[in-house]
Amino acid sequence: MPDSKSSRGYLSATLGCRCPRCREGKLFKNPIGFNFTRTLEMNKTCPVCGQPTELEVGFYYGTSYVSYAMTVAISVATLVAWYVLIGMSTKDNRFFYWLGTNAIFLIAIQPWLMRLSRSIWISWFVKFEPNWKIIAPEDVSERLNPDHANNW
Repeated sequence: MPDSKSSRGYLSATLGCRCPRCREGKLFKNPIGFNFTRTLEMNKTCPVCGQPTELEVGFYYGTSYVSYAMTVAISVATLVAWYVLIGMSTKDNRFFYWLGTNAIFLIAIQPWLMRLSRSIWISWFVKFEPNWKIIAPEDVSERLNPDHANNW
Protein backbone atom coordinates (compact mmCIF):
# COMPACT_ATOMS: atom_id res chain seq x y z
CA MET A 1 0.00 0.00 0.00
CA PRO A 2 1.63 3.29 -1.07
CA ASP A 3 2.09 6.05 1.45
CA SER A 4 -0.04 8.90 0.12
CA LYS A 5 0.00 11.03 3.26
CA SER A 6 0.19 14.73 2.43
CA SER A 7 3.07 16.78 3.75
CA ARG A 8 0.66 19.67 4.38
CA GLY A 9 -1.24 20.07 7.59
CA TYR A 10 -4.83 21.29 7.89
CA LEU A 11 -3.91 24.93 8.41
CA SER A 12 -1.38 25.03 5.57
CA ALA A 13 -3.79 23.34 3.14
CA THR A 14 -6.70 25.59 4.10
CA LEU A 15 -4.72 28.84 3.94
CA GLY A 16 -3.22 27.72 0.63
CA CYS A 17 -6.72 26.98 -0.76
CA ARG A 18 -5.91 23.32 -1.36
CA CYS A 19 -8.31 20.40 -1.59
CA PRO A 20 -9.23 19.30 1.95
CA ARG A 21 -9.39 15.61 0.93
CA CYS A 22 -5.88 15.18 -0.47
CA ARG A 23 -4.39 18.56 0.57
CA GLU A 24 -2.54 18.68 -2.76
CA GLY A 25 -4.83 19.93 -5.56
CA LYS A 26 -5.73 23.60 -5.94
CA LEU A 27 -9.36 24.56 -5.36
CA PHE A 28 -9.24 27.59 -7.68
CA LYS A 29 -8.37 27.73 -11.37
CA ASN A 30 -6.81 31.21 -11.42
CA PRO A 31 -4.53 33.26 -9.16
CA ILE A 32 -5.99 36.07 -7.04
CA GLY A 33 -6.89 39.21 -8.97
CA PHE A 34 -9.48 41.94 -9.00
CA ASN A 35 -11.60 40.26 -11.69
CA PHE A 36 -13.98 38.64 -9.20
CA THR A 37 -15.55 36.19 -11.64
CA ARG A 38 -12.13 34.75 -12.50
CA THR A 39 -10.85 34.94 -8.92
CA LEU A 40 -13.68 32.77 -7.59
CA GLU A 41 -13.69 30.31 -10.49
CA MET A 42 -13.22 26.90 -8.90
CA ASN A 43 -12.24 23.58 -10.40
CA LYS A 44 -15.29 21.29 -10.72
CA THR A 45 -13.22 18.53 -9.12
CA CYS A 46 -9.82 18.45 -7.49
CA PRO A 47 -7.20 18.01 -10.23
CA VAL A 48 -5.29 15.54 -8.01
CA CYS A 49 -7.84 13.32 -6.24
CA GLY A 50 -11.11 14.02 -8.09
CA GLN A 51 -13.03 15.35 -5.06
CA PRO A 52 -16.02 17.44 -6.24
CA THR A 53 -15.82 21.04 -5.03
CA GLU A 54 -19.53 21.82 -5.48
CA LEU A 55 -21.19 19.46 -3.01
CA GLU A 56 -24.76 20.66 -3.55
CA VAL A 57 -26.70 23.57 -4.96
CA GLY A 58 -26.03 26.70 -2.89
CA PHE A 59 -23.23 25.02 -0.93
CA TYR A 60 -21.10 28.16 -0.68
CA TYR A 61 -23.83 30.46 0.70
CA GLY A 62 -22.51 29.63 4.18
CA THR A 63 -19.19 31.26 3.36
CA SER A 64 -20.75 34.64 4.09
CA TYR A 65 -20.74 33.76 7.80
CA VAL A 66 -17.08 32.73 7.65
CA SER A 67 -16.15 35.89 5.74
CA TYR A 68 -18.10 38.05 8.19
CA ALA A 69 -16.32 36.48 11.19
CA MET A 70 -12.91 36.99 9.57
CA THR A 71 -13.77 40.61 8.72
CA VAL A 72 -14.80 41.34 12.30
CA ALA A 73 -11.62 39.68 13.63
CA ILE A 74 -9.43 41.68 11.22
CA SER A 75 -11.24 44.91 12.11
CA VAL A 76 -10.74 44.31 15.83
CA ALA A 77 -7.07 43.51 15.23
CA THR A 78 -6.53 46.69 13.20
CA LEU A 79 -8.37 48.73 15.85
CA VAL A 80 -6.10 47.34 18.58
CA ALA A 81 -3.01 47.94 16.44
CA TRP A 82 -4.18 51.50 15.67
CA TYR A 83 -4.82 52.14 19.38
CA VAL A 84 -1.37 50.84 20.38
CA LEU A 85 0.59 52.53 17.58
CA ILE A 86 -1.33 55.79 17.03
CA GLY A 87 -3.76 56.05 19.91
CA MET A 88 -7.40 57.08 20.24
CA SER A 89 -8.81 60.31 21.55
CA THR A 90 -12.18 61.99 21.88
CA LYS A 91 -10.55 65.33 21.06
CA ASP A 92 -9.69 64.57 17.41
CA ASN A 93 -10.71 62.42 14.43
CA ARG A 94 -8.27 59.51 14.84
CA PHE A 95 -11.12 57.01 15.14
CA PHE A 96 -12.54 58.13 11.79
CA TYR A 97 -9.09 57.89 10.20
CA TRP A 98 -8.89 54.30 11.44
CA LEU A 99 -12.39 53.64 10.09
CA GLY A 100 -11.41 54.88 6.62
CA THR A 101 -8.08 53.06 6.65
CA ASN A 102 -9.75 49.84 7.80
CA ALA A 103 -12.41 50.10 5.08
CA ILE A 104 -9.77 50.55 2.36
CA PHE A 105 -7.75 47.66 3.78
CA LEU A 106 -10.79 45.34 3.85
CA ILE A 107 -11.69 46.23 0.26
CA ALA A 108 -8.11 45.52 -0.84
CA ILE A 109 -8.05 42.05 0.76
CA GLN A 110 -11.61 41.13 -0.25
CA PRO A 111 -10.59 38.70 -3.03
CA TRP A 112 -8.33 36.83 -0.61
CA LEU A 113 -11.07 36.79 2.08
CA MET A 114 -13.62 35.38 -0.35
CA ARG A 115 -11.30 32.58 -1.45
CA LEU A 116 -10.17 31.78 2.08
CA SER A 117 -13.75 31.63 3.36
CA ARG A 118 -14.60 29.10 0.62
CA SER A 119 -11.52 27.05 1.50
CA ILE A 120 -12.44 27.04 5.19
CA TRP A 121 -16.09 26.21 4.45
CA ILE A 122 -15.34 23.17 2.26
CA SER A 123 -12.72 21.95 4.75
CA TRP A 124 -15.46 21.62 7.38
CA PHE A 125 -17.50 19.29 5.18
CA VAL A 126 -14.83 17.28 3.32
CA LYS A 127 -12.49 15.38 5.60
CA PHE A 128 -8.86 14.55 4.94
CA GLU A 129 -8.37 11.08 3.49
CA PRO A 130 -4.77 9.85 3.85
CA ASN A 131 -5.48 6.96 1.44
CA TRP A 132 -7.08 9.13 -1.24
CA LYS A 133 -5.22 7.25 -4.01
CA ILE A 134 -7.04 4.03 -3.09
CA ILE A 135 -10.41 5.30 -1.81
CA ALA A 136 -12.55 7.13 -4.37
CA PRO A 137 -14.33 10.38 -3.39
CA GLU A 138 -18.02 10.30 -2.51
CA ASP A 139 -20.34 10.72 -5.51
CA VAL A 140 -22.52 13.80 -4.91
CA SER A 141 -24.01 14.07 -8.41
CA GLU A 142 -27.57 13.46 -7.17
CA ARG A 143 -27.38 16.66 -5.07
CA LEU A 144 -26.39 18.87 -8.01
CA ASN A 145 -28.61 20.66 -10.50
CA PRO A 146 -26.61 22.07 -13.42
CA ASP A 147 -29.40 24.59 -14.15
CA HIS A 148 -28.73 26.24 -10.80
CA ALA A 149 -24.93 26.19 -10.93
CA ASN A 150 -23.21 29.55 -10.31
CA ASN A 151 -26.44 31.34 -9.38
CA TRP A 152 -24.71 33.35 -6.70
